[in-house]
Amino acid sequence: MNFGPVTLFLIAVTVLVSWQAFEKPALLGRLILWPPAIDRHKQYDRLIGHGFIHADWQHLIFNMITLFFFGAGIERAFAPYIGPVGFLLFYLSAILVAILPTYLRHRHDPNYRSLGASGAVSAVLFASILINPWQLLLVLFIPMPAIVFGVCYIGYSIWMDRRGGDNINHSAHLWGAGYGMLFTVIMEPRIVGVFLDRLMSPSF
Repeated sequence: MNFGPVTLFLIAVTVLVSWQAFEKPALLGRLILWPPAIDRHKQYDRLIGHGFIHADWQHLIFNMITLFFFGAGIERAFAPYIGPVGFLLFYLSAILVAILPTYLRHRHDPNYRSLGASGAVSAVLFASILINPWQLLLVLFIPMPAIVFGVCYIGYSIWMDRRGGDNINHSAHLWGAGYGMLFTVIMEPRIVGVFLDRLMSPSF
């Protein structure tokens, strides 16, 4: 099985940086998305760096398991079009695109902070759903078609983003998901027809 070298590299770097940030609060403070540091001190690297740190081990493990299971497939699917470097840039750009609306909304809020790879992981996951909508996912150990999970995930994220109060950046999940699908369609426009054909012909 080809696990995808870029995917493994991203997982290794994210685990290493997150682990170091758990041990060193100063590193966490330097990488976390804190709008005033970007707006006033021009620390634009935080727009990417926040995607390599996590709140705790549970947060990190959940994101990295999802990336492990879906990243390699997307890396292989993208390879003929953009190669391994292109996939790396896709992942990094997904971190940026997913957080930009949140950053602009909280640009002058000194109390706001955000971290985690969820936006980029959502981009990878939804690119995978677009390519193979009927693949079976294990959601809480329950088999579920990817397209069903995607619809539920989007609906839940919209609801929770409007409701708020759980300290999770659901907006980043939504923008990441949209970016993953849009990037895939721009890269290979025929995927829309393939997606519709597969959607009309369920296969598990």
